[in-house]
Amino acid sequence: MSELQVIDVGACPYARALKLQEALVDRAIADETFPPALVLAEHVPPVITLGRSADAGNVLASREALAGAGIEVVSASRGGDVTWHGPGQIVGYPIVRLARRGHDVRQYLRDLEEAILRTAARFGISAARRDGLTGVWVGREKLAAIGVAVRRWVAYHGFALNVSPDLSGFANIVPCGLAGEGVTSMERILDRAVRTAEVKPVLLECLAEVFAFERLVPTEASAFGF
Repeated sequence: MSELQVIDVGACPYARALKLQEALVDRAIADETFPPALVLAEHVPPVITLGRSADAGNVLASREALAGAGIEVVSASRGGDVTWHGPGQIVGYPIVRLARRGHDVRQYLRDLEEAILRTAARFGISAARRDGLTGVWVGREKLAAIGVAVRRWVAYHGFALNVSPDLSGFANIVPCGLAGEGVTSMERILDRAVRTAEVKPVLLECLAEVFAFERLVPTEASAFGF
């Protein structure tokens, strides 16, 4: 039976989620029987992450101003440019062995997009892909960002779905390095309060559909020493 370990750490500093991811990647590399895992988090304090191809100029505020506002700035091993994470955003870090998925990173990205597209549709949101751009969009505004890393054909990092974040956090950056493009949220589109707790179960169902997981296994981070 194909199963997914779901490790929901809730409000969590970025560094802790990263260490948990890295521990899971190490386990997946060392043990081919280790099942796929998904770390779910809302990053508190807010954090700006710079991917491998990031232009530091896409961080618009000074490091001093950001630190004064309690916003961390960190380099990340994922692909892509710069993004913001904070409360009201579901950040998902799947740890998936791509050797079992044809070693196809592009298809893996499309599958992550598909799961988020289906989630949005369940809430009556008509989202879409855009040619040449990774992520999920509503018009010219990004609803979800996606950026992954792969080590020895084990994928990690993942996606960030804007449920109800304070969108002013994105004003400190050029999101994903795309000048002139906007950012939106489910709450803004639906014009009503939307909680991450309302969205998570639907997102998990859609991930299970797309990736053909037959069983979702809630797992505590303490099982991995966190």
